[in-house]
Amino acid sequence: MTDIQITIKSKTYPTATQPSIAKLRLALKANEFTCLVGPSGCGKTTLLNIIAGLDHDYDGDILVGKQSTYPKIGYIFQNPRLLPWRTVRENIELALEQQQSPQIIDELLDLMQLNAVQHAYPERLSLGMSRRVAIIRAFAVDPELLLMDEPFVSLDAPTARQARELLLKLWQQRPHTVLFVTHDLREAIALADRLVFLSASPMQVVSEIIVPIPQSARHNELAIEAFRQQLLQNHPEIKQLL
Repeated sequence: MTDIQITIKSKTYPTATQPSIAKLRLALKANEFTCLVGPSGCGKTTLLNIIAGLDHDYDGDILVGKQSTYPKIGYIFQNPRLLPWRTVRENIELALEQQQSPQIIDELLDLMQLNAVQHAYPERLSLGMSRRVAIIRAFAVDPELLLMDEPFVSLDAPTARQARELLLKLWQQRPHTVLFVTHDLREAIALADRLVFLSASPMQVVSEIIVPIPQSARHNELAIEAFRQQLLQNHPEIKQLL
């Protein structure tokens, strides 16, 4: 894995009067789990699309190591985007490169507790299960960077908690560089090594904060809430970004 440097000097939509992103610099360390937190509509999804190479209409650079290139991406959207005419396993197989062993699917299904539904079609899955399948599909391609755009939004609290815990277990066993977007500060604290707070449009980095809670204690809701309160007290500038 290699460090990734992101510089967006300006991103402006054709009909806009001002940039949606301006003077943004973000460094991603190899195998680090980074959460982006910012107000709704500030441009978080636009930033992910730029990093993924889906949007080229911007002024800036993406550096993988010292090379100006786009990293190999695994992209997890809010909508799982599973093909309804293919089974869970077949949806994951579509993402594999020809030289990859299908054994990785067995391992990932086991880690995400989805072995029992691997031959089911998406219509038979709950939303939480569908999103876990999408996570497996993204990990299966062994990307240089995993982009996750609010993958647990609209899940009920117990389902979201289970999904976060399974994601962390998977990430700890198969470390990848992760950039995770959320508007939920508690969720960000439960997952991230580092929090990056973003301003409203034009979007810029306001604060970067390391999460000191050990990964083994991220299930402790009291510890998460205590750190959240400490953050809001010590960094008043982030209150308006939530």
